[in-house]
Amino acid sequence: MATDIEVTTQPTSEKRTERDSMGDVQVPAQAYYGAQTQRAVENFPVSGWTFPPAMIHAMGRVKYACGIANRDLGKLTGSGKNPLDETQVNALLAACQDVVDGKLDEQFPVDVFQTGSGTSSNMNVNEVISNRAIEIAGGDRFAAEKSIHPNDHVNMGQSTNDTFPTAIHVAVASEITNALIPSLEYFAETLLEKAAAWDQVIKIGRTHLMDATPLRLGQEIGGMARQVELSIERARQAVAAVCELPVGGTAVGSGINTHPEFGGRVAKELASSTGIAFVEARNHFEANAQRDGLVACHGYLKTIATTLFNVANNIRWLGSGPRCGFYEISLPTRQPGSSIMPGKVNPVMCESMMQFTARVMGNDQTITLSGAAGGQFQLNIMMPVMGQTTLESIHLLASGTRAFVDFCAADMQANIEVCESFVEQSLSMCTSLNPYIGYEKAAKLAKEAFQTGKTIRELCVEQEILPAETLKEALDPMRMTEPHE
Repeated sequence: MATDIEVTTQPTSEKRTERDSMGDVQVPAQAYYGAQTQRAVENFPVSGWTFPPAMIHAMGRVKYACGIANRDLGKLTGSGKNPLDETQVNALLAACQDVVDGKLDEQFPVDVFQTGSGTSSNMNVNEVISNRAIEIAGGDRFAAEKSIHPNDHVNMGQSTNDTFPTAIHVAVASEITNALIPSLEYFAETLLEKAAAWDQVIKIGRTHLMDATPLRLGQEIGGMARQVELSIERARQAVAAVCELPVGGTAVGSGINTHPEFGGRVAKELASSTGIAFVEARNHFEANAQRDGLVACHGYLKTIATTLFNVANNIRWLGSGPRCGFYEISLPTRQPGSSIMPGKVNPVMCESMMQFTARVMGNDQTITLSGAAGGQFQLNIMMPVMGQTTLESIHLLASGTRAFVDFCAADMQANIEVCESFVEQSLSMCTSLNPYIGYEKAAKLAKEAFQTGKTIRELCVEQEILPAETLKEALDPMRMTEPHE
């Protein structure tokens, strides 16, 4: 449910007085947030990092689902304290949707490094939705008594301890599904296209960075494409790791102050609105207390980062040169490469990918430590940094991969002559002679070729190692790229 009522926030140095259980607080006059948010702003002037929009929008989505569940269960309009009328319920849902839609993004100023449960951010969302809902319903959002209360109504049946990790799971799963997986699919498709186009380009293989037997450039790039395809599968496993939602456990997992059906209804609504298979946690005590699912999720992200680092580094090596390196592929020229060497061009997109994937690998240490040491008894107190760090990793992988494809992989070109010239010079050509002359004689031939500077083929012809037709077949590099009986 959306609303056409304009958001009435304007920059101002004026203040208004808000009150919470600890007393009066001065809040920016036009802000939709209230006292608890302002206290958090003052208490945590740490990094200047606020939660990314994906997390804020997910929190709004969770609050919307909670509102739907409480409405349908008759809790919002029931006989409890300050029941709402239908207009107010609809206004509450509309305010939640405004958060989901990003209309109130500037109203979430709390630093990431805050209270470990995320209570400050949860109350920030509750206060914003409360005041926005009052405004939509035609009330006075500046009134001392809140007709749509941030705790009693917006946070009904909830605790930060179950809704905040639920929002993390929703944000993470949504960003992997809608941003990371499409970027990886784009990369895989691009590499597969290159593999098909270069299927007949013969080149030398390398193991230990030393010459090995021939293969086709298409096979080499196809191997990279498969690496990325497996990364897509791992991204889907990462989503599955966070599909159980803690909502419904409230403070410690017991579900105090909530309806028995609440968690299941919220999970069902979230699954419907996102298209992701969210379900209520099987055991709320585990779901509230531990963030093992998030640790597993980021473990898959780390593996994806490892793959992308490897692919970028191999492409960097293949493009090295242009005269004194491999230069088997040409990378697109993106920018001048040196402030002192004219004409130098560097593999900048490969280097960028290697850097942001290294960051993701480092992020995994933060997630691992937070999961292992942050959970005591019924609560993990490292949730804000776990949420922010995981979302950062997803963003880096998604946007960085797409940039790599757009500005590098899509425009790579094969240097066919260079590829083929290396093959004939390789000493490993003698490998295919093993079935004809044996390993020892082939090794002797390789040493002689290296010492004399001659090719394996030239020595075989000079010494009449094999009949001409047999030698031609044995030293056919294309034949070496596939198994034969």
